[in-house]
Amino acid sequence: MNARMPDQDNIQERLKTVQEECRRLREENAHLRAMLGISQSPPKEPVPQAVLVPNPLSITRKEVSTPEEKISLFRNLFRGREDVFATRWESKGGKSGYSPAGIMDWRAIHVARPEERKKVAHKTRKLQPLTDDAIRNRLTGKQTVGIYPLLPDDTCWFLAVDFDKKSWLADAAAFVATCKRFKVPSAVERSRSGNGAHVWIFFDRPVSAADARRLGCSLLTRTMENRHEIGLDSYDRLFPNQDTMPKGGFGNLIALPLQKRPREQGNTVFLDELRSHNSHRRKGRNPGFLPYELDSSVIRRVFVGVTPVFLSQ
Repeated sequence: MNARMPDQDNIQERLKTVQEECRRLREENAHLRAMLGISQSPPKEPVPQAVLVPNPLSITRKEVSTPEEKISLFRNLFRGREDVFATRWESKGGKSGYSPAGIMDWRAIHVARPEERKKVAHKTRKLQPLTDDAIRNRLTGKQTVGIYPLLPDDTCWFLAVDFDKKSWLADAAAFVATCKRFKVPSAVERSRSGNGAHVWIFFDRPVSAADARRLGCSLLTRTMENRHEIGLDSYDRLFPNQDTMPKGGFGNLIALPLQKRPREQGNTVFLDELRSHNSHRRKGRNPGFLPYELDSSVIRRVFVGVTPVFLSQ
């Protein structure tokens, strides 16, 4: 009756290990809260987790065969404000930029005094919401679309880190290695020009933009610790670019990936590896997102002992 089951010793040892890990995480959590000046009372909301992106290899051809299903998958990943989006324009003089998509009251603009036309245009425009048609036009090359990642309540669905300049390839690769080290799922998109990259991190629900940016800054700092002799000269900015919504604006926009014409040149596509300018383009239709989710303890491990150096970016 008192004989132990064959695996009982192993179970007891595993239980002891798990309890020790729980104790360590509680101490780590307390250290983090003290560092950030947060009350020791437990949060009411769970710590946000990175989204478990559907593995493209597990999606059958039938499931992604229709344009509607592809657009739905695209919009579920690249989520920003739904009530407004931006389109790219180019002038005859060669200038280019993005502006909120809207219907303009040209009559009111033309009758206004020249110095007031910009103000009248802003006041009378009717902003257009982001629709499936807008995404379809983006993917088929009819227009270039950008979204505003910062939501009205100062939250966001994703974080994107922008790298450009000469050292973008090495810097982006180092940042991705840091993400892997802390088990933060990421996806790398080559930029429209082909001379830069966006590293995307997706969340399973809207999270505080300040927290998302703090995570990005801490990951950048961790990357600098491992290659301080080189630096991160190509790092440009984070998206969202603000912690809170600027008065009278929408925050910085980010151009959506997979634009038809740049895609035909190997740009705005997602990459499997970061080795050279020509050898790492993703083959086929699958964008290559990392299909695993972020444990809540990872956020604490990234923060602890780090003083982010990029918070002003």
